[in-house]
Amino acid sequence: MRKRSLAAAACTAAAALSLTACGSGSATHGAAAAQPAGSRTLTVWLMDGDLSTQATDAVNAAFEKATGAKVNVQIQQWANINTKISTALAQNNPPDVIEIGNTDVPLFAATGALSDITADESSMSAGQTWLPGLVGPATVEGKVYAAPLFAGNRAVIYNKTLWAAAGVTTAPASFAQLTADLDRIRAKNPQPGFSAFNFPGQYWYGALQFVWDAGGQLATESNGRWSGALDTPAAQQGLRAWKTFQNTYSSPASRNVDTKTPDQAAMFASGKTATILDTSINTVLKDNPALKGRLGTFPFPSSTPGQNQPVFLGGSDLGIAAKSPNQDLALAYLKAATSPAVQSSAIVGIDGWTPISTQLIDSTKGSLPPTSTAFFDAARSSVSTPATPGWATIESDQSINTFFADIATGRKTVAQAAASFDAHLDQALNASQ
Repeated sequence: MRKRSLAAAACTAAAALSLTACGSGSATHGAAAAQPAGSRTLTVWLMDGDLSTQATDAVNAAFEKATGAKVNVQIQQWANINTKISTALAQNNPPDVIEIGNTDVPLFAATGALSDITADESSMSAGQTWLPGLVGPATVEGKVYAAPLFAGNRAVIYNKTLWAAAGVTTAPASFAQLTADLDRIRAKNPQPGFSAFNFPGQYWYGALQFVWDAGGQLATESNGRWSGALDTPAAQQGLRAWKTFQNTYSSPASRNVDTKTPDQAAMFASGKTATILDTSINTVLKDNPALKGRLGTFPFPSSTPGQNQPVFLGGSDLGIAAKSPNQDLALAYLKAATSPAVQSSAIVGIDGWTPISTQLIDSTKGSLPPTSTAFFDAARSSVSTPATPGWATIESDQSINTFFADIATGRKTVAQAAASFDAHLDQALNASQ
C-alpha cells in the first residue's frame, strides 16, 4: 500500500466528504479519483441481518448527499464469509467498502488487503471517543484499518417477579449487593436445577468480564509477539472470582455447556432461572411474551464500587479494500456511517444498536426504553480482543470455551487451565508470523 505524505493525508481528512481534489501523493489519486464523483458508483458489502433496510438507506442517503455518487449495496450471507472476503480483497476489482466482524479485522489487515485509515481517524471520529472494543481489534501494530459501525453487548436481565418474591425490589448497585440479592433468591428457590443466575461454563464472553474486571488480560503484545497472560496474578484473581460466582449461583448442570444447549433465554422464559447475562430482552420475550413488563436490566457491577465490569463488544467495522480505485469515495462512506447524525438517527434510532462512541451513548440513551439503557451503560467500558489474525483461531476452535469450562467443572485448577491455555494462545496468536 502506498504511503501518503502528511500534506496529502491532511487534505484527504479535511475533504473526504466534499471530495476536494488532493495532490498525487494522496490515496485518492488515480484515474477513478479524477472522475467526477457523480459519475461513480461505490460498491459496499453489508452483512445479512445487521442493518435494516431503513438504516442502510439512511447511511447511503448521507453519503450520496455529501458526494453526489451512487451506492451499490450487496448483502452477504454469514456462511464462509471470511473466505469470501479474502477472495474478494485479492481481486483487482474488489468491493470498495466491506462490513467486517470487529474481531476479524486483523485477518485482512495483516495481509495488506485493507487500506490504512489512521490519518483519517480523528476526522471520522469528529472529536468523539470510539469504543475500545470496536476500534481496538481494528488497530494492528498501531495503525487503524477499519472504522466502527455498531456494537452489541451484554447486560444482566432479571425477572422482577422472582426477585420480588425473594424480597428484592431494586436492582443492585454493587457486586456485593448483587451477590447478597442472589443469596436471597437462591434461598427462596431451593429446587434442583434452578439457578439464581444462570451462567454457562462455556460462556466465555461473560466470563472474560471477570478477568478484565480484576485488571487481567487474555494476552499481551511486545515487539510484535503475543503472549498468553492468564497466569498473571490479576487474571488468576479474576478467574477465581468467576469460578466462585458460577459455581455458587448457577446450577451444576450449567458448568460444561454454552448458552445455546440448553438455550438460556428459553430457560429464563420458563422460570428455571431468575437472572441471565444476555444481549437483549427480546430473545426472552420471543419465548414468553407474558414476561413483558416483568423484566429488569442492569450492567454487571464491578468489584470496584461505583463501576461496571468491562464488556466484550460484538459488532461490525467498515474497512476499505486496499485495491479499491475509489479510495476517496470509500472514505466518505465511512465518514457518513460514523457521523453522529447517522449514528443517532439510524444506528440507534432505527435499529437500536449500541452506537460507536461514549458521547453517542450519553446523547442517545435518553430516547431508549428503560430496559435498553443498561446495555448502553455497560458498553461504555469495553476491552479489545488481541488484534492479531491468530485470534480467529481461538474463536473458531472453541478452545476458549473449553478453557472456562475446565475451570467451572473443576477438571483443572485455575492455575492448570491458565497455563495450558496460555500455551495455546502463544502458538495461535503468533501463527501468522
